[in-house]
Parts: sequence; structure tokens; C-alpha cells
Amino acid sequence: MATKVVMEALSPTMEEGRLVEWKKNEGDAVAVGDVLAEVETDKAVMELVARAAGVLIKRLVPAGTTVPVAQPVAWIGAAGEVVPGEAAPPMTAQHAAPLPPPLRTAPPAATPSAAMPASSAAAPIVIPAPGGRVKASPLAKRIAADQGVDLTQVTGSGPEGRIIRRDLDELAAADATEGISLSTFEDIPLSQMRKAIAKRLVQSIGPIPTFYLTAEVDMERAHDARTALLALDEKGKFSFNDLIIRATAAALRLHPNVNAWWLDDRIRQWQDVNIGVAVAIDDGLITPIIRHADRKGLREISAEVRELAGRARAKKLQPDEYTGATFSISNLGMFGIDEFTAIINPPEAAILAVGRIEQKAVVTDGRIEARWRMRITLSCDHRAIDGASGAAFLKTLVGMLENPLALVW
Repeated sequence: MATKVVMEALSPTMEEGRLVEWKKNEGDAVAVGDVLAEVETDKAVMELVARAAGVLIKRLVPAGTTVPVAQPVAWIGAAGEVVPGEAAPPMTAQHAAPLPPPLRTAPPAATPSAAMPASSAAAPIVIPAPGGRVKASPLAKRIAADQGVDLTQVTGSGPEGRIIRRDLDELAAADATEGISLSTFEDIPLSQMRKAIAKRLVQSIGPIPTFYLTAEVDMERAHDARTALLALDEKGKFSFNDLIIRATAAALRLHPNVNAWWLDDRIRQWQDVNIGVAVAIDDGLITPIIRHADRKGLREISAEVRELAGRARAKKLQPDEYTGATFSISNLGMFGIDEFTAIINPPEAAILAVGRIEQKAVVTDGRIEARWRMRITLSCDHRAIDGASGAAFLKTLVGMLENPLALVW
């Protein structure tokens, strides 16, 4: 008996997936565990594997189609077996390729030209025969009479070709834009990741009562420490971001109320410090996780960040590598941003936004000197974190960054 292949939830937050590429053709032999297709989830490109053995007897959707979780995409069965009555799952308007708008008026006759090849054919227009009855709603007839529109030259989109008000509105809009170039914009279809980002941000910025705390950090000693480490280790590629992750993890260990989730009916304070590090990729943003960051040294954090960021950009992360963070860091300093506020990623209760490190003229012991400075902003969910608690965490973090000797080992 044939086995149905469905779009599986390949990540914890996945609601639909885009079938990127089929790896098996109809008629190919399939073993349990074979990769049938590659699927783009909201975070990465994952493999859809066979749960049964046999032959791929039917593919129900073409590559490029977006399919809701649990909808069928193929059948596996015996060679020659027929699956009666099965069809591809319906695609919503946003999944289907865009169709050209219906033509509402009959175009004037034109001779072929370079801009319009002779082989091009205009969309057919249904025009009633002379004296024939025009199917139109009473409202459409009244609008047409007021505007002087010949209804015999309008194609209806209502039931059985009935002309309705929308048809006349679209005709008026087309007339208003006649002569205006429509090639000045491009509609970009939403990727699965961009859809997920949009949904998560609406869940965050609206219902979460957020407050922000900003501090300026003297990075002079951190700058000297990084320079010294790079000189000692020719293979080392320590970044300031690695140092910030290390310091943040140490500060979170001392302030567990910030290393927390808001779960509506309770606050979960985590004993493990798992830091999500925001990585920009072509489709949006993803936060691979440095797990147990408070137990790792600077070298280990540096190597892990580079490895995870590389696989994030290649969309090769596994779900457990980007879900389950207890706190997140977003660093835009490399883009020349002085400071910004980051949006909390629920259920996390806080996120740290990091600006660039630059030399500034500051007053030290009554004299002006140039020192490396950096601004950081902590976004806090006020339901879980009070202002004093957030400020205490930020004070600890600033102290560690300004005196980083204990963090480099």
C-alpha cells in the first residue's frame, strides 16, 4: 500500500516550507532515510527524508512551491502502483506565481513593431454581440452611466462574467496610470525566513513592555588586550565581539534574573547561559547559539562563533543550533553604527545591542585624551526584569569589559 509523504515540521517554529529541489525523480527507488527533497524552512535549508521504502510513484508539487506543514507532497509505493484521486495541495495566492491583470478595454488595432512582435497576442476579450444583453450589477450600470463607460468593452470578473464595481474601479485606475512606467519597482517574494522574522517581531514589539538602558564603555584596556593576544597567537582571530560574548556570559552568571524567559504564567531563570549571536544573512537574520558560554574560554568562543556563522550563511544550521537561547547579542558596530536598540526575541527577557568602538576625546583625571569607547544598550522585558535589575547587570558587564584580564583565559 502506498505511503503518503507530507511536508514535515523540520524546525520547531516551522508552519510551512518551500520545496527548493527534488532529489528523487518519479520512478526512482527509495530506501528509508533517503533524501527526497531539500526544503527551505524559516531558518535554514533542511532535508526531507523518506519514512518508507519503495518507489517514488508520484510527486505532487513542483520545485519552488510553498507547502503548509502536514500537507502531502509525494507518494511512495510499489513500482507501477497508481494513487487514485490525489492532487497537489492548494496554493494560496501568495504562493502562486503572479498573474497579469485582466485587460478591461479592447486595445486599438496596431501593426507589429519592434516593441510588439507580430507573434505576440493580446488576451482575449469577451464582447457581447450587437444588441446582446450585458451582464452587470445595478451599481456597475449606474457608475458606468455616470462615467460614460461602454460596458460592452469591459470584461466582468463576477460570476459568469458579470461586471461588478471592482471592474470599473480597476479600469479607472488603469486609465489614471496610463503612460506611467511600471518598471520602477520590483516585488520581492517573501522567503520563509523573512516571513518568520515578520511574525516574531509583531509578537515582540507590540505586546512586550520594553525599556532600554544605555551605557558607554571604556574599551582602552580591551583594545590593548586584543592587540596583545593577536601578537601572541598568530593563528588567533579574536574579535571584540568574542570578548563581549565572554563578558556577557560571565555577567549573566551573576545576574540570573536577566538570563531568563517570560512564559506568561511564570518566569524561567536559566542556570545554563546559552547566548544567541545575531548573524545577518541574505534573507534576514538568524541567531546561532553559543551554549554554556560562561564555561568557555575566549579561544573556544571565537572558533565556535566563526564556525556557526559560516554555516548560518550557508543555511546549514540544525534546529538545535539556533533555538533555545537564554539571551541574545546583536552587534552592528562593524557597520559603523554608534548605538541602537534591539528587539527582544521572545520568550527571552532581554537582548544586548552593541555599537562600534571608536576613539573619542574624553576627560581623564582632569586632562583630555583620546580613548577607545563603545556604547551598548540593553533592551528589557519589564514583565520579567525591573529597571534596577537591568542596570545592575549592565554595571557588571561594563566593569568586566573595562577590566578584561580575567576574561582572556
